[in-house]
Amino acid sequence: MATTNPASIKIREIVTDNPHSWDEAWKQNVTPWDFGAIQPPLREVTQSGEVAFPRSGRAFVPGCGSGHDAIYLSSELGLDTLAIDISPIAVQNASKIIPDGVKARFEVQDFFSFSVPDNEKFDLIYDYTFFVAIPPSRRPDWGAQMNSLIKRGGYLITLIFPLDPEIDVGPPWFVRPEHYLGPLGEGWEKVVDRVPAVSSPTHVDRERLVVWKKL
Repeated sequence: MATTNPASIKIREIVTDNPHSWDEAWKQNVTPWDFGAIQPPLREVTQSGEVAFPRSGRAFVPGCGSGHDAIYLSSELGLDTLAIDISPIAVQNASKIIPDGVKARFEVQDFFSFSVPDNEKFDLIYDYTFFVAIPPSRRPDWGAQMNSLIKRGGYLITLIFPLDPEIDVGPPWFVRPEHYLGPLGEGWEKVVDRVPAVSSPTHVDRERLVVWKKL
């Protein structure tokens, strides 16, 4: 069953198997995933004290879009944050809003060909709508990349959205929290798994917050 949401239909008309087609969505201003501000669950989990997130080190945000969440991670946790997107327009937009003194930078990169040396692995990675933007056939590659990029003891924050009825087309592709388990594999501990107390208006009852720790 396919969704009748107009924004989702438009995205599926624009985005093809070519990942660079995401830039066309930004050109046409068809970006329904973009809240225009920090996602409330990210603020909630980092400020609640329920997880001892690192207060120094490096963070990474794939599919960063307009960059609000990446900038927040840097300013709130003090992390040197690298955020990437396949869309040059998204990266240009995000780079323009970095406040003075915030250690965040944005680059045009393909997540699946991105790599870092062992001594530069990340202490924290944040995935919001990136997992659902890629075809399900690439989820094992997503898991392999996450395992290669996060250091032991590091955290992966997944804001899982949209938790809508099953569909057979995308993006966004049909997702459930358990879909992350297989790609990540063994060696991870789930430290948070709940419905956020606060969501953006269009996300209420459609998202789940899961935080993983790499063992």
